[in-house]
Amino acid sequence: MNKEIKKFAVLIDADNTSAHAIEPVLEEIAKYGIASVKRIYGDWSMENLQTWRDKLLPNAITPVQQFAYVKQKDATDMKLVIDAMDLLYAGDLDGFCIVSSDSDFTPLVSRIRESGLTVYGFGKQNTVNSFVNACDRFFYIENLMPLKNKSEGTVNQEKTVSEVNELTSQPINIDSQTLNLIYKAVKECTKDNGWASLSEVGSYISTVKPDFDTRTYGYSKLSEFINSLPKFETNIADKTIYVRKFSFAKFISCIRNLISQQVGTGDWMSIKTVAHILYQQRHANGLDNHNQDDILQKIKAIYGSYLEFDEHKTKVKLPIE
Repeated sequence: MNKEIKKFAVLIDADNTSAHAIEPVLEEIAKYGIASVKRIYGDWSMENLQTWRDKLLPNAITPVQQFAYVKQKDATDMKLVIDAMDLLYAGDLDGFCIVSSDSDFTPLVSRIRESGLTVYGFGKQNTVNSFVNACDRFFYIENLMPLKNKSEGTVNQEKTVSEVNELTSQPINIDSQTLNLIYKAVKECTKDNGWASLSEVGSYISTVKPDFDTRTYGYSKLSEFINSLPKFETNIADKTIYVRKFSFAKFISCIRNLISQQVGTGDWMSIKTVAHILYQQRHANGLDNHNQDDILQKIKAIYGSYLEFDEHKTKVKLPIE
């Protein structure tokens, strides 16, 4: 039986939203349900809203006129809030989508969620945390725009942290809070067999961090994002993707044994050669879920005194103790 399609009211703050973002926003909303109500609020006599006018009819958005009664007082916000409460009390919706970067809507979001309805927020990346965290999910408009280059990643993230795993560093820019949250989500969702369902991990992360979006880091899917983190490994069984923490201690032991057998202590080996041999011996080394490139990236993620690397991490050797 198909799940019942959810109905949403999409309420747009024209003063705090770019007209160029409306199509990507509506496409994102369509993944979760039907936008049965689409209204946009602003003073349409103002020239700065001119760019919106050509977007309204093609996207079936109803403009709501609201004059500013007093200068420097935002009557538009008040009108949006009033309409939202009227729609809430009508009782014919499953949720709301508030499109704005204005934190003044935080109390509105909290009130709607108190009534048991879902709220998705859409705004710029500089949206304050109070509004972001009040929503069930929050989507940064920059992530929804086309031509996002995966290799660019994100610019304003904190430096990669090493305290999460004393054996590895991470190859992509990810803030410490998010990285620790992923680790905790995997740990909390892990079953007796040692694996956690990736969908459950994703739900856990989104519940704790409403603005979590793999597109922030340049990946369209959670599975792709998790696979980019050497700290974890994935597996597919019965059409379900599972994830677990990767055992770097065992992995390093395999590398040390291989180097010792091939060249001994103190001599260099090409990292690509090491990865190739480990891939050929993947069954014996417990690397069945990894291709050769995965193994190579995990080798490059190792740091510390366990192995010694050349300056460009193209060669590796056992340190002389």
